[in-house]
This record gives sequence, C-alpha cells and structure tokens, in this order.
Amino acid sequence: MITYLLKPGELTLKGENRREFEHILKRNIKTMLKAVNMLLVFRPGRIFLSCEEESHVQVESILNHVFGISGWAQVQSCEKTLEAMCHAAVMEGHRILAQGLRSFKIEARRTDKSFPVNSYGICCKCGDAVQDTVPGLTINVQKPDAVINIEVRESVFVYGKSVRGLRGLPVGTAGRGLLLLSGGIDSPVAGFMMAGRGMGIDAVHFHSYPYTSVESRQKVIDLAHIVGRYTLGMHVWLVNFAAIQQRIKEKAPLEWNTILLRMAMMHCAEQIALKRGLKCLITGESLSQVASQTVENITCTESTLKMPIFRPLIGMDKESISALAVRIGTYPISILPYPDCCVLFSPQHPVLRGNVTVATNYYEMLDLEEMIKNAIYQSSIEKCGFYD
Repeated sequence: MITYLLKPGELTLKGENRREFEHILKRNIKTMLKAVNMLLVFRPGRIFLSCEEESHVQVESILNHVFGISGWAQVQSCEKTLEAMCHAAVMEGHRILAQGLRSFKIEARRTDKSFPVNSYGICCKCGDAVQDTVPGLTINVQKPDAVINIEVRESVFVYGKSVRGLRGLPVGTAGRGLLLLSGGIDSPVAGFMMAGRGMGIDAVHFHSYPYTSVESRQKVIDLAHIVGRYTLGMHVWLVNFAAIQQRIKEKAPLEWNTILLRMAMMHCAEQIALKRGLKCLITGESLSQVASQTVENITCTESTLKMPIFRPLIGMDKESISALAVRIGTYPISILPYPDCCVLFSPQHPVLRGNVTVATNYYEMLDLEEMIKNAIYQSSIEKCGFYD
C-alpha cells in the first residue's frame, strides 16, 4: 500500500458548514476513484488516501482533476520517534540526490503537541542526519533545491515534493449551471473556472448541420469529455440552429445578425436551464475580444433574460485564456479547423455598439419562440466525462 497526503484548499476557511464541504469533497474523490481499491481518511487540515501501489498512476491523474485540494504528495509513514524520523528523512535525501539536486532544508509541523521535541528541534536533528548520511547533499535554508517535509500527527509523515492541486471548492458545493459551449478556446476554460468555484456544469452547443460538419460536432463532444473529467461529468444538449439562423438572415438587417443570433442562443439556453432546474448560464465572453463582446452588445444579448449569467473570463486576455486551455488539455482540440455555427452568415461589418431597444425590436420581429421550442425538442443529449 502507498499513502498520499492531500491538503484541503479553500474549504478550510469555511465555518460551521465546513463539514458539508468536506463531505462533498470526499464524495467526489470516491466517485472519481470508484474503480480503485482505496481508503480515504479525513483528519483536521489533511486528508489521507491509501491505495495499492499498482494504482498510483490512475490515482495521481485523478488527484490532478479534483477541485478542493491545494496540493498532494506521496508520503512515508513512520513511528513517532526521532530515530524513525531521521531514517525516513535520510531515505528522502537519497531520492533528492538521485534527481541531481544538491541542497535541501527540513520543514517540520508538529500537530501533536504531546511529542516532546518541538518543530525546530526536529528540523535540526533530521537535517544533521541527512547531511551526515547523504554525501553531496547540504543544508541551505534560504534557497534549497528541495524541501523534506515532516508532519507529526497521530503518526509521522515524511515527504518531499508536493504537487500543486487545482485549489478552489469541491464541485457540487455551488449548485449547477449551463455552459454555452462552442468549439473555440474560451468556453471550455469558462466551464473549468466555474467548476473551480464549486459549480456543477451541464452544457449546450448550437450547431447548424448540414452547414456545419460532423467533425465540428465531434470536436465539441471531445472538449466536453475533457472538461467533464474536472466536473464529474456533464450532459451536453446539441441544438440545431440552422433554421433559426436562416430566419435571422432573411428577416433582419445583415449587420445585426451576430447580435440577434446571440440573443436567440441565450434565450434557448435559458429555456433548457429552467427545464433542468439549473441556476445560471455561463459563457466564455471576454470584454471587447470580438464584436459581439463590447459592453453594448453584451447588454443586448442578455436583455431578454431573467436568469443570471456568469462570465468568468470577462477581464482576461486571449493569451491568459489560451495558457489555461493548454494546462487543462482543451487547447489542441479547440484549435482544430472545424468552424461552428457562429461563423455562418457573419456580417463583414457587424454592429459594434448595439442599442438595446433596437435589438429587442428586431428580435421580437423574428418571432422565434416556436422555432426555439422545436429546436430544443429535436435536440440530442450526450453524456460526457462521467466516471463510469
């Protein structure tokens, strides 16, 4: 058996409802690791996960997908004696040296105050043992190449490098929202960021088959599978908007096509969210990134809605969004050259600063209510990213 020490993130700041957050985090980890034989134990400020050694690759991959953990490390456990601590620290020192590192320091945390040696004494004793026993490895408390951590609890846990976790709050602690998921870079990142605030995610994708390709549809499903591994799965509504786009093209001024299409998408998404009991809409909009995302045009696109809209990327630039897309694994799929329905019938010179009154008048003139109902009725649903 091997043991991992998990460091809870933001949930440690919660007050009387902290146990509820911990319960959801525990449930999430068990769901994501249902195929692994493991033991999960919560202690104040720490979580311990034990599993068979052959499961370590799968476990470590999952730990990198769990919101609510600020970091994790594989640990050694030893008896609560200075001799045992020194021995474990020396073993960790040999691992550090094998990685080509040359300096270290000890950081000790004594949660069990009944242990007679304080944290500073543990650091001194174990640091001397490592330096004396591992030739070529020296103490450097200012800028060490590596840190050996020692935590004195009900047992003693010794570990080296700690892997940074996703942090945030456990998925499921902040309700559930509906993500407007395109095939681009931004919207998958927006879903990921809202999951980091504890929100469960479902999604809706608007396509215009046969004007858009089967590959474009599959691209979105692939993106949803990646994001779904962070959100414990998502249902994705695939809604054909070809007829609605055609009506907009025929009945509205060309320069208003993009705004009116966005208004129709928002309207449709709200209907799906209300039907499913979801609490909000989520978009990947970033202020002034494209013509539809000016302050005035964003105001137009949300003008007919009652449901709150969350835009976690609103103040981010494209470089930052793309970097996060690379980190979570969606970027290579997002840049595949399969255009979505938003590029169809796009005007060469769209309205940049739309007027809400004009926009709503044009939208009402389109009379899309029945078409949107039919599009929802005829939509298909995909299950993506669930841990079956």
